[in-house]
Amino acid sequence: MAIISNCTASIIKDAALALKQGHLVAFPTETVYGLGADVTNEKAVARIYEVKGRPKDHPLIVHISSMELMDKWASELPEYAIKLARAFWPGPMTLVLPRTSLAKDFITGGQGTVAIRVPAHTLANQLLREFEFLGGYGIAAPSANRFGKVSPTTSYAVDEEIGNFLSQEDQILDGGQSQVGIESTIIDCTRKIPTILRPGATIKEEIEKIINLEVVVAESVKKDIKVPGSFKSHYAPNAKVLLSDEISPGNGFIALKEIPTPDGAIRLGSPNNVNEFAYILYSALRRADARGIKYINVVPPINKGLGFAILDRLLKASDEI
Repeated sequence: MAIISNCTASIIKDAALALKQGHLVAFPTETVYGLGADVTNEKAVARIYEVKGRPKDHPLIVHISSMELMDKWASELPEYAIKLARAFWPGPMTLVLPRTSLAKDFITGGQGTVAIRVPAHTLANQLLREFEFLGGYGIAAPSANRFGKVSPTTSYAVDEEIGNFLSQEDQILDGGQSQVGIESTIIDCTRKIPTILRPGATIKEEIEKIINLEVVVAESVKKDIKVPGSFKSHYAPNAKVLLSDEISPGNGFIALKEIPTPDGAIRLGSPNNVNEFAYILYSALRRADARGIKYINVVPPINKGLGFAILDRLLKASDEI
């Protein structure tokens, strides 16, 4: 099983056919790389859980090519959910809605809701459209890594993470480095007021501006819906992530470029701004593991907007929540 680069129309058609035949296809999205399977094929979806080592009651996100397909999966569509879909899809936003009969327990973790997203990456959207042309209804695609570990943002990171768990019939499509770098914002749309269950690149202020409603963040409400990335420890490298000012010689160090490297620390990332911070974060954490670094000190950007999502990932990577 090799990484497939130069993904022509013919290669995308072959990948869509592989999905219809029950195989797995790892592919790029603008957030991170996903490990895809036919969302209606229980056996294929079971292989996702097996390859990732993922708990079987942990739900998966259904990827579709267009918001026009929402009603196949969602039995109720509140007006604000439609406004969000129009404003932010394709893009790094996932909506949780009451499910239709098409969304089976093996996708939803046995819950009465389903998570839906339209990715913005050109290759992902082409794959989805080709798959739908073959009669598919959507692609289930969690991040293409072992459960709880750092999400991959390149095809090579996918191969490093799960290549040994894939079969010769499975595929890894190379679409370059993911441009956002962290996972999508997940929004619970089953309440009168939308709730952010996982922060991401679609930020609270943008959401509120579109729907003219105050958005609740899950920290302040009871979490009664399971969603990806909701475990206390997640997004974690082998190295220990530290959010402290006590930096020992030999520790890895990630911070905005304006912050100087402490004496003896090993610089792993120097982003210029918060967007670059998200873009390089996971690759920097992986770089630490590749170099055998045991501890990584990270100075997060300011805790607002995208910085709030970055801090969420770092807290879970450090198990400090």
